[in-house]
Amino acid sequence: MKRPKKILIIGAGFSGSIIARELAEKGFKVTLIEKRNHIGGNAFDYVNEFGIRIHKYGPHLFHTNNAKVYKYLSKYTKWIPYKHKVKAQLKDGRYVTFPANNETKKIVGEKNIIDIFFRPYTKKMWGLDIEKLDPGIINRIPIREDNNDLYFPKDKYQFMPKEGYTKLFERLLKHENIKVHLNKEFKKSMLNNYYHTFSSMPIDEYYDFKFGKLPYRSIKFHHINLPLNKLLPTATVNFTHDGPHTRMTEWKNIPGHGEHEFMTSVTYEEPCDYRENNLERYYPVKDIQGKNRKIFERYLNHNKKNDLTLTFVGRCGLYVYLDMHQAISSALATSKRFLKENNLQT
Repeated sequence: MKRPKKILIIGAGFSGSIIARELAEKGFKVTLIEKRNHIGGNAFDYVNEFGIRIHKYGPHLFHTNNAKVYKYLSKYTKWIPYKHKVKAQLKDGRYVTFPANNETKKIVGEKNIIDIFFRPYTKKMWGLDIEKLDPGIINRIPIREDNNDLYFPKDKYQFMPKEGYTKLFERLLKHENIKVHLNKEFKKSMLNNYYHTFSSMPIDEYYDFKFGKLPYRSIKFHHINLPLNKLLPTATVNFTHDGPHTRMTEWKNIPGHGEHEFMTSVTYEEPCDYRENNLERYYPVKDIQGKNRKIFERYLNHNKKNDLTLTFVGRCGLYVYLDMHQAISSALATSKRFLKENNLQT
């Protein structure tokens, strides 16, 4: 390249930030815009007045078997080992291991597992009866045939960033070829100034909903402080009741998230339609008929035919549920493909 080509990236979460870094290191001049007032996307965290680290948008737990993803992030953070455990609180107040293992099955009865743990949670989380939801979502949490109490028993790499996710992102985006603009809304007039754009904004919103609106689920996060040294038996407890809330996280129960002698900080979650939460889109809805996916594919085909200098990334851009390590892997693959197309070694 005779002159560095300019790249626009919309969204400062994992997808946008990793692409920004990878392209910046190859000489592209990257402008990254973020409509929120912080970097890190939904992985953003902060330390509150009691010295306790809070994940603003719910617990983000790094776990993977992908050595490439682990090694990549290790360039920007040191780690604290952490193997996540979850309990579910029954209606009588007892705590049992979740996902259900042999011990849990003995307590509640194997035939009752779906009705106790999955049916009410699914209704609250997705706004759908369990029969109307794609089975793949439920199958993400298998019923165990042993007494293992780990939430991710098969994942080799299970850690938390030692100084938090926000610090990881600060290091990731610290490059002379990257300029970050917070509180910056995207306008289509910006596109004329850039060689290529990577967008993590909702694909239906970008195209002004011309093929219809895609449904998303959102979550209202309620952060509170309590004058207790400790509240919950594990970092996260799922609720099995029929109330509007799904789970609670006590942050001090995660290593490296602070200590306080007489205060603890917790976050409880209330799922809702994204239109009830300032249009905050967190989870694409994967219906069993596949109607939503077909609408998305119309948008994607339109993108490929008409906007060759625009690539959609991330959960909202690709309308797919991505775990954190999957989003990182996808961003690395997208960067590699783009560099190859531009005749640059990866």
